[in-house]
Amino acid sequence: MTHQPFFYDVTLRDGNQALKKPWNQSEKETIFSQLVDLGVQGIEIGFPASSEMDFDSCQKLAKMAPKHVVVSVLARATENDIVKAAEAVRYAHKPRIHTFIAMNPLGLEHVLKKDIQDVTQIAVKAIKRAKELLPNGQVEFSVEHFGDCRENLSDVINAIEQVVEAGADVVNLPNTVERFRPLEFVQMVQKVYERIGDKAKISVHCHNDLGMATATTVESFFHGATQLETTLNGLGERAGNTDMYQVAVALYNSGVNVPLNMHLFDKTAQMVSEMSHVPIWEKTPIIGSDVLAHRSGIHQDGSNKTKGLKKGQYIAFDPALVGRDDGEYLGFTSQSGKSALKEIYERAGYPITLKETEILMPFAKKMAEQKGELSVEDCDKLYRTHLCNVEGPYQYASFDRIQQGRYVLSYFENGQKKETIGYGYGPVEACIQGLCSLGVAISILEYQQYMLKREDKEASEAVATIKLAQGDKQVVCHAIDRSTTQVSIRAIFNGLNQLQR
Repeated sequence: MTHQPFFYDVTLRDGNQALKKPWNQSEKETIFSQLVDLGVQGIEIGFPASSEMDFDSCQKLAKMAPKHVVVSVLARATENDIVKAAEAVRYAHKPRIHTFIAMNPLGLEHVLKKDIQDVTQIAVKAIKRAKELLPNGQVEFSVEHFGDCRENLSDVINAIEQVVEAGADVVNLPNTVERFRPLEFVQMVQKVYERIGDKAKISVHCHNDLGMATATTVESFFHGATQLETTLNGLGERAGNTDMYQVAVALYNSGVNVPLNMHLFDKTAQMVSEMSHVPIWEKTPIIGSDVLAHRSGIHQDGSNKTKGLKKGQYIAFDPALVGRDDGEYLGFTSQSGKSALKEIYERAGYPITLKETEILMPFAKKMAEQKGELSVEDCDKLYRTHLCNVEGPYQYASFDRIQQGRYVLSYFENGQKKETIGYGYGPVEACIQGLCSLGVAISILEYQQYMLKREDKEASEAVATIKLAQGDKQVVCHAIDRSTTQVSIRAIFNGLNQLQR
């Protein structure tokens, strides 16, 4: 692309006015500072003529603005609003007055009760007055309800040419109420661009009534719009405004240089959700808690096979790009495969082989059919039941140290109690020696011990993983216990029972 997007945020005006509890001054300053940190080039800070409180707020925010940020305030196309706007924003280094009036047939006939010529003259007068009061600033003009101007588009474009001639630096084309597919709106934007070219910057401001604001905004950028009006978390009237994060990532994926600090998106989203008391739906693109999850076996397999590559089979963006510290997540349901189950165990710190995963699969599937997605606690229960308590002819009873290098081992074999003394430098060696003395000839090929820390448990537990051999047969066995000694002995007896299968 030859042009770079200009992100113009309207959270403090369009987003705030839609909140059930609008922000106080301190909260507005927090949002303003975060927008600056994000690298947003333009910020609309309020509507000064709406109240004295909003006027004072706009003045304070204008004084806070750094030199490189355009600071704008909204004003109706009236003398009082324009004057108030100029007084409120004049402290900014890059001030802008944003004025507007509707030009759609419905608004002209039933709301304003004026024709397009009258409205055009009102707009021209407002722009000239704004330029007069703000000689070193900018003026933005919005054709309110531009998306509803299909029937009189030719007249509206003529009016736009007049407002540009009157001094409008930016022409904003709002899809004030989203009623149609994005292509129709984008084609209207393109027609405006073809008429005015580079005489003024073209902007779009899209609402999300039908859920297509992001698509409309992104496509408008590729058809002439440079300024993209968005909000944090998609806040705004009714179904909200265009979401900044979605637009930015879509443009980034399309090869566009996005001038924002996108690594702050996740942090910003959580902060805005908390401050606005508007929860983030788990399926919200980019910032939702569930958007990196895979539960279908096919998707999980593709995710695993492309993990670590520059592009994932079933993920639209790199989570680190937007500041997320979580990655793709595999959840286990009745629709999931063994790769998901294996990853859940590995992620939680449980040693497990693919063969052992296959052993657990029917039990996991049955449990998932009954209760839905399995938690770590559910998987822990399956692991302990089917891998750490293997049933068979051998039943462990006790193992105690008598003195250095000497231990007494008690167990049952086919219901008959057996007891022996084992000797060795450690408990594992002594246990194996004791079993061999009773004719149970086994050897250890590999031995590992881990510490397992679970949030739902007060103390850590030891996990032992042992590879046992008896003749030509080999098995991998596990056990979990708080005692680092007992866990090894339990693992050996689990292995003994596996060897009998």
